[in-house]
Amino acid sequence: MQQTFEALVEPRRRDILALIRNTELPAGHIAEAFPDVSRPAVSQHLRVLREAGLISERRDGTKRLYRFDPAGFADLRSFLDSFWDERLELLKTAAEQEERTSHARNN
Repeated sequence: MQQTFEALVEPRRRDILALIRNTELPAGHIAEAFPDVSRPAVSQHLRVLREAGLISERRDGTKRLYRFDPAGFADLRSFLDSFWDERLELLKTAAEQEERTSHARNN
């Protein structure tokens, strides 16, 4: 999970993920979307994302095609969901307590 956090801390990598979230694109098309970034830098970002398991790479002839890989987010999502689950449980407990208190006052 640490590698996922480290990959996502860079805003350009998050932009790349958003770009390929619903499609598969060759590295050249991805680089064209970021004219202010050199192609070697985009390649480095893609490598970091791939090594973190956040994107997958497939070769088609001489092209490298990149696609978002939701499986790479599984540990991160589980970690974040644990916070949400705890908060929901606390909210449920508080709501139930409020309902019991309100019911007791009305009877």
